[in-house]
Amino acid sequence: SPSPAMALPYCYRTMVSGLRGRSFLTIQNYTPHEISFLIDLSRKLKQRKDQERHYGVQGNLLAGLNIVLIFDKVSTRTRCSFEIAVNDEGGGVTFLSGSHMGQKESVEDTAIVLGKMYDGIEFRGFAHEDVERIADHAKVPVWNGLTNLHHPTQALADFMTAAEYIDKPFHEMKIVFVGDAANNVAYSLMITAAKLGAKFVALCPPTRRPEMDIVRMVREAYGGTVECYDIAARKQALAGADVVYTDVWVSMGEEHLFDERIKELQPYQVDVSMMMDTQNENCKFLHCLPAFHDLHTSVGRHVHEKYGLQAMECSDEVFRSERSVVFEQAANRVHTIKAVMVATVGHLARRAPDSLDQLAITG
Repeated sequence: SPSPAMALPYCYRTMVSGLRGRSFLTIQNYTPHEISFLIDLSRKLKQRKDQERHYGVQGNLLAGLNIVLIFDKVSTRTRCSFEIAVNDEGGGVTFLSGSHMGQKESVEDTAIVLGKMYDGIEFRGFAHEDVERIADHAKVPVWNGLTNLHHPTQALADFMTAAEYIDKPFHEMKIVFVGDAANNVAYSLMITAAKLGAKFVALCPPTRRPEMDIVRMVREAYGGTVECYDIAARKQALAGADVVYTDVWVSMGEEHLFDERIKELQPYQVDVSMMMDTQNENCKFLHCLPAFHDLHTSVGRHVHEKYGLQAMECSDEVFRSERSVVFEQAANRVHTIKAVMVATVGHLARRAPDSLDQLAITG
């Protein structure tokens, strides 16, 4: 049965059979019940890993399966999470970077070849159309590790973390995304919030609001509550927030936009006063990382020398505060990614024939 944080019940057997063989390209393709199941499965797999360590046993939910990871865009958390998740459950993993795909060999041909060699394919890159084309031709499950439009595995980790730290169901939560709300992280977070019934608020400049087509889709297709405010209405936007979330102001490949983004977004830095405006002492701070919260990176030092900023999207004080759960959020990427793979290609039905409770390890 689902954990108390899950507002949506589900039938375990229906979830197991319904997710088998599916790709995970965007949260849009999954029902609220399926999302709830994946988050609950993630939490169970996290508990299971602790038990495996205690008893010194190897997981087997991906045993005998081979997974390939295609990275056209660099990564720390996503790559490590996929590799650890596969290794934890006894599978084999190949990291593929700098392939011929799209250059000497078409996306279609590459997808067909890899689909015949591997049981599942992860893709992290730029155009969302690329991961869709891979899924169309590979004939095995394909998982989106990030594209310019969506970051669905991140959103699962975000809501898993919220479930761990906020003592209320998702449909009672208020999520405030601060800064550049027209990016892939914000979109996936907004869609997931709508599916699970959480209220989503974007506190951002008018130029960085979510695209209206996506907002309209979230409101009309999923009945989601989406509100947008600029900095003049920050107190209204932040009041009662359970989560304050931010992301970098300039994404990979957008370094030429630093001048423009700093001018637009500097008033939107998440600092202590902004957290106090939530009027909620239990409000948590989330960030998908990496974060420019100090001068301990070359980019941070460059920005400091050119613009005089000690930090960008969040202050160091907030980042290191007790409200911040960013490192647990990052660690949860392993468990949510593992859940997606186990549910779509793994041995879940054979290993746990009746319920998630049977995933527990016994000595």
